Amino acid sequence: MRAVSRRGVVLSLALSAVAGYVDAVGFIETGGLFVSFMSGNSTQAGVEIWTDPGRALLPLALVVAFVIGVAAGGVAVGHHARRRSLVVAASAIAVAACAAVGFAFPHSAWRFALLACAMGALNTLYLADGRARIAITYATGTLVSLGLALADLVTGRSATVWRRPLLLWASLAAGAVAGAAAHRWLGDGALLGAAGVLAALAVAISVVSRR
Repeated sequence: MRAVSRRGVVLSLALSAVAGYVDAVGFIETGGLFVSFMSGNSTQAGVEIWTDPGRALLPLALVVAFVIGVAAGGVAVGHHARRRSLVVAASAIAVAACAAVGFAFPHSAWRFALLACAMGALNTLYLADGRARIAITYATGTLVSLGLALADLVTGRSATVWRRPLLLWASLAAGAVAGAAAHRWLGDGALLGAAGVLAALAVAISVVSRR
């Protein structure tokens, strides 16, 4: 995250907030599964295999959809930073499609595979040496970076590097709070707000990349 520009950090904070928002809606609607946190889904699937194998299918499907989203985003972005807007725009479409399916089939939990795919793709916006430099949609990698940055603070290697991972985690957490609140009032309609924000970010990325 240290190598990312200030503009990139601002964008990642906005996307992380959207990811937390979407994850909160998905968590509520699926009864405890995640659309961006695949470690939790993997654990849930492992538990369900021994208690109710049929219930392991959805968390496994979300993991597969997330990986497909990462792969698709990686192909789209590659070494072309200007394609980031396409990935964000496609994610906006996927989130909106999930909301639309929810209106038509409110009890279909499988639609959340669209959200998992979208969240996976967002993690490909900042790639270096085949790895994501910023964990936009999940907090574990960010918290590891925060812990290491605090170690740098204690040992005197850096007094400021802890700020970025802390802000990224805070954005995700704040987005989750907002998502839970929006779902309480709007249900699946809350996802349309997230789709709108992603669409706006896609336009902003496109405009900036052309300058």
